[in-house]
Amino acid sequence: MKRSMLGILLVLTFVAVGIAAAPPLTFTFSNVKANKTATETDSYGINNAGTIAGDYVDSKGVQHAMILAGSKLTSVDNKACEVQTGASGIAFYAINSANAAVGWCVNAKTGLNQGFVYSAGKFTAVNFPKSNGTEATGINDKGWVTGLYLDSSDIQHGFVKKGIKYTTVDVKGDTSADAYGINNAGDISVFAINSSGSYDAFIYNGKTFKKVGYPKASAPGSVVHAANNKGSVTGTYYDSAGDVHGWLLDGGKYYAFNDPTGCKCDTRSDGINDSNVVVGRYSTSLGGASIGFKASTK
Repeated sequence: MKRSMLGILLVLTFVAVGIAAAPPLTFTFSNVKANKTATETDSYGINNAGTIAGDYVDSKGVQHAMILAGSKLTSVDNKACEVQTGASGIAFYAINSANAAVGWCVNAKTGLNQGFVYSAGKFTAVNFPKSNGTEATGINDKGWVTGLYLDSSDIQHGFVKKGIKYTTVDVKGDTSADAYGINNAGDISVFAINSSGSYDAFIYNGKTFKKVGYPKASAPGSVVHAANNKGSVTGTYYDSAGDVHGWLLDGGKYYAFNDPTGCKCDTRSDGINDSNVVVGRYSTSLGGASIGFKASTK
């Protein structure tokens, strides 16, 4: 299931793309670890209270969904899900201000991907009608949910669920859309594959697609993961060497960043709150075991 707060604070400054005279943002990084025995931690989403949603792998190699409020860990499993080892089990991908988390797993009976919302200790299924699997990855304070599904021909589409109504989100001219995140205004973070086989990234307001993505990305391009309620956007991009980096769009300027304790080849940015605190994952080698991070900006 790879899409895949402890530690010494490190400060790193990055230069914005564009206006050279603009003051650069400062990123302050810290590691995110579910608990002392976790062998891997993935931090995917963060709300305005600083509570982080994601997953972790325990000492026996089993993955669990995670809600982490400071050092307080809520470890979550779903009886409907297959128990998975090797960092491929249940996970949360976003969390709203009411601490409702959204995620997905492999359904133990059907073998299909199963989306859900977890709130107050209970799961509510999120499954696009007549689909061959659903992944739920975004939720806002209204309870609207976004993600992707496979149709009866196993073709991928994005979706948004408002109340009980599901709506398909596709990008004209592109394929394999993924409606990854959603903010309170209903702006959806969407990425899809273009005719060249690279990613296009957009913010979709329900009517128009506004293209975003790190401007110096190389094939396969940029993906977008989350937009906060103040207009900042974050995601991941590829460089010409195939290495992976985080990006942040803030105040009309793009910033590229790597966690300074990683290999500078594998940093993925997944979530952002209204204080521009970013969460994601890095590793010490490209494609290696994930280490969660949290980065504040000023």
